[in-house]
Amino acid sequence: MAAMKPRTGDGPMEVTKEGRSLIMRVPIDGGGRLVVELNADEAAQLRECLVGVTE
Repeated sequence: MAAMKPRTGDGPMEVTKEGRSLIMRVPIDGGGRLVVELNADEAAQLRECLVGVTE
């Protein structure tokens, strides 16, 4: 039987490039991480949305 690792929200928000996709990992309240796969166009749209609400 394989050992199971606990899922924690510890760690920073991070984005890595895997092939043609960008993988974004975001720690969430209550533990765990939200993992989102984006392509370059979706990442650009997300950036525009975030800049619009953070100014």
